[in-house]
Amino acid sequence: MTKITSEPFGNTKSGKAITKFTLENDNGMRVCIISFACAVQSVFVPDRNGKLKDVVLGYDTVSGYENDKAYFGMFVGRYANRIKNAEFTLSGKTYKLEKNDGNNHLHGAYCHEVFDGYINGGTLVFRHLSKAFDEGYPGNLEIELRYTLTDDNAFQIEYKAKTDEDTVVNFTNHSFFNLNGQDGSDILSHELLLNADRFTEIDKDYTATGNILSVENTPLDFRIMKPIGRDIKANHGQIKLTKGYDHCVIFTENTNGLKHFGTAKSENTGIMMTCYTTEPAAQLYTGNYLGGNDSVCGKNNICYPQYGGFCLEAQHYPNSVNIEHFPSTVLKADEEYYQKTIYKFSVF
Repeated sequence: MTKITSEPFGNTKSGKAITKFTLENDNGMRVCIISFACAVQSVFVPDRNGKLKDVVLGYDTVSGYENDKAYFGMFVGRYANRIKNAEFTLSGKTYKLEKNDGNNHLHGAYCHEVFDGYINGGTLVFRHLSKAFDEGYPGNLEIELRYTLTDDNAFQIEYKAKTDEDTVVNFTNHSFFNLNGQDGSDILSHELLLNADRFTEIDKDYTATGNILSVENTPLDFRIMKPIGRDIKANHGQIKLTKGYDHCVIFTENTNGLKHFGTAKSENTGIMMTCYTTEPAAQLYTGNYLGGNDSVCGKNNICYPQYGGFCLEAQHYPNSVNIEHFPSTVLKADEEYYQKTIYKFSVF
């Protein structure tokens, strides 16, 4: 049975107290979440020898998260991924958003918000009210996140939202995984399988063009498990553009129910992560801009290299608000947004 404890994690620059919550199951697996951005700060899982490895990138201090530009472990919203020109039209009215990624809007403000968290039995719950026109979005949006750790080492994230006015919503979690643990290694030798047969094409600003392309005969074909590094520097326009993987892959199984969308594993540790979601797609990102001049030093003062972690951000298609033939991300006033994503850990 999972137990949840809490402890102080420090204070923000403005003096807000941050709490760290730890979920621990009977197997000794631990997941640490902080109230700043509901960030997944650590995920400790046993390797093939029973030794616990922390398999997500992050920081030991609040200041690390406040200054972070990589979104390590953070809850992302109101809208994951990029919205072209930082604007969209809904019911005939155009809404201007904050331009925080060149001329575009990326992810939203929750990445730097402090949430109210409380323990409800074996579940950690965060709630937040995003007021109308926060960053330009319409509607007062009531948000609830629920984090659960099961006895079979499945880490579950559930998202709920209600609005008093039609709006758009696209949530995700931005954890970077490295199944080798906190050793400063890259993830190029990790093997990855994705049950995805298409991906959304991007332009030079990394925003979705509206074209949906087949993964067939491209580096983005992970339908048969392969090392992440095998094609990461391939002579392919979409991969050269992003210096690796930074693309939204569309799942082959087109249902609203919970589905297996990916599996990753590390031969070094024997740790395997199996992923499930109710969403239709996920952003595969491989830490292309970590290291180098933008070197990020995280937990235990370990500096993460280029390709030091990978993200599988379950979500709807990017820029859907501006592309009519993409699945809608409109949340109406009489509806409830719901998403469930699971990262389940085992050894092989």
